[in-house]
Parts: sequence; structure tokens; C-alpha cells
Amino acid sequence: MNWVSMTALFFVVWWLVLFAILPFGLKTQDEEDDVTLGTVSSAPRGPHVVRAMLWTTLVTAILIGVFYGLTKGLGYGFDDIPRLVPDL
Repeated sequence: MNWVSMTALFFVVWWLVLFAILPFGLKTQDEEDDVTLGTVSSAPRGPHVVRAMLWTTLVTAILIGVFYGLTKGLGYGFDDIPRLVPDL
């Protein structure tokens, strides 16, 4: 894989991980007993976008690092998948 395809893979995985991480650590206004007038009580209490983006980048970097280590370091590819899965 060249750097263009690895960058594209990073951004695709980043978006997938972002939507998986967004709900974690989210507190609603109702849970905090601080409901702003005119909003729904289930609305989030304050933004946590920066924290979610940092966690997303960290998790994605780890996943891409593992993928890179398996493909470039150990030489595994799609043809090796049947050999990695045990026969049941």
C-alpha cells in the first residue's frame, strides 16, 4: 500500500470510529439536572467534540498501526485469512 491509499484508509476508519466513540461519555441535561429552557431534557450537556476527536484519532492510529504491522511487518494479506481462522 502506498501513502495515498493508507491515508484514504485512515480517514475511512476515522469516520467509522468517530461514530462509534461519540456516544461514550455523553451526559444529557436531565442526568446533570441542568435543563436549559427551550431545549429537550435529553439534549447533550455541553459539547464534547474535541475530546471525541482526540479519542477517535488515537484509536484509529492504533488500528491502522496494527493493520500496517500485520500487512507490512508480518506480510499477511487477504489470501492468508483462511489460514488464520481455525477449522471448526
